[in-house]
Amino acid sequence: MRVALHTKVRTDRIDAYEAAHREVPAELAAAIHAAGATAWTIWRSGSDLFHVVECDDYARLLAALERLPVNVAWQARMAELLDAVHDYSAAGADAALPVVWELP
Repeated sequence: MRVALHTKVRTDRIDAYEAAHREVPAELAAAIHAAGATAWTIWRSGSDLFHVVECDDYARLLAALERLPVNVAWQARMAELLDAVHDYSAAGADAALPVVWELP
């Protein structure tokens, strides 16, 4: 499944956000893969961030990552940079953007 998400980086923290993503810890990337993600891409337009996550089960992915120490540490770092954060709680699966149209 593909899941699209929208978050927002603070306008005064864009450079720090992009710098952080050039240095995503290998342990975090491995944990995301182990939790079931096969790909995760983030695009930025101004302060808007658009994510596409490819995984088998997004709710299961969130549950696996929610309390994982490496992800908790990363999310604390991201909370300092973002206006709208990624929700890893059980309700976070409902934050996916609805599909309006897809080229068949």
